Amino acid sequence: MKVLIITYYWPPAGGSGVQRWLKFVKYLQEFNIEPIVYTVDNANYPKTDKTLLSEIPEGTKVLKQPIWEPTDLLFWKGKSKQKKDISNSTNSGFLSFIRGNFFIPDPKIFWVKNSVTYLSNYLKKNNIDAIISTGPPHSMHLIALKLKIKYNIKWIADFRDPWSDLYYQKEFKQLSFAKKKNLKLENTVFKNADCILTVSKFLQKEFQKKASRVEVITNGFDNEVIENEEITLDKKFTISYIGLLPKQSNPNLFFRVLKNLCNKNADFKNDLQLKFIGDISDEVKKEIKSISLESNTIFEGYVSHQKAIEYQKKAQVLLLLIPNIEKSEGILTGKLFEYLTANRPILAMSSSKGDLSEILNNTNTGKVFSYTDELLLSNEVLRLYNNYKKGNLKVDAKNIDQYHRKNLTKQLSELLKSLNS
Repeated sequence: MKVLIITYYWPPAGGSGVQRWLKFVKYLQEFNIEPIVYTVDNANYPKTDKTLLSEIPEGTKVLKQPIWEPTDLLFWKGKSKQKKDISNSTNSGFLSFIRGNFFIPDPKIFWVKNSVTYLSNYLKKNNIDAIISTGPPHSMHLIALKLKIKYNIKWIADFRDPWSDLYYQKEFKQLSFAKKKNLKLENTVFKNADCILTVSKFLQKEFQKKASRVEVITNGFDNEVIENEEITLDKKFTISYIGLLPKQSNPNLFFRVLKNLCNKNADFKNDLQLKFIGDISDEVKKEIKSISLESNTIFEGYVSHQKAIEYQKKAQVLLLLIPNIEKSEGILTGKLFEYLTANRPILAMSSSKGDLSEILNNTNTGKVFSYTDELLLSNEVLRLYNNYKKGNLKVDAKNIDQYHRKNLTKQLSELLKSLNS
């Protein structure tokens, strides 16, 4: 069986967007499925990680076409600025307005026409059993949609995040015509895809309102996160956050809890160390400064995937922040599943328990607190700190093998084969 995978994010792209389909491609051939990847040739990715190139299986066919990205002109003044500033990319009111109202569903829309022409020529000469498109950016689905209509090939549309309900969509201040156009495109994709694939049960329920078949395959972890077992824990009481941290996830309450504990307990203040590894919103940095936690905080900036895994394993506590927005129940960041393997307690904050709480409970790896649970959150931080002082801060994770990328790829292979049954 041969499957064409249409994805914007592909090595050397860094960050979370690349991981899901890189890992599926890594294991698909073990289930007698040959992946052919279609991606961009000259992308100005927000983050790059050339170490991921080594994870592409030898012999994988990768088709590429150049793309023109208006964001190069509109949102950033060059690659160096862009790489530092993706967490603040929706902060500019006027440019965000332009983005939301004139590039629908996203600035990658200019890649659709040329991609359809290129892939149409490829499909005339090559046998393909199914197409998979993955978004965001959701323009990838529009490429697949046109190919589906033209050739009637089985099609899976993979939604790593929602479309019209994407958490930063409000930042674009879309006018009525733009909202209608966006929803029309979204509904057309839901109507025509043979299957909608997504990452959480909550999103499955939301998408089932629009699509006839919706399946869930979560994100996961791979072998590299369970290697290098000989890593020494940080001596400080480190609470580490690894990944992109947008302003919608700014944990004001958490910082206030830490400050109060510092004021009450000199040992806690001396032992506490916050580590932020990745692209962190300016609003978060300002909050830390305003509450006088700068001396307890380290910002490491963006690092390679392998280096990020090391930081996860060295931390005393892993901080997981879900955007404080409506319908956050369906947000399961890819980092969560790597956190599960680190054998460090996870302290999570979300505006709703949802899928995240269920996974942490089932794996015995941590707890979720709302953005208003000040007393409960304070008690949990103090409990973790007391265990740290006793040298007894650890977790006994269970039921995590189901999230290994190979097991998840098996699910994908079964889904693909079911399309033609």
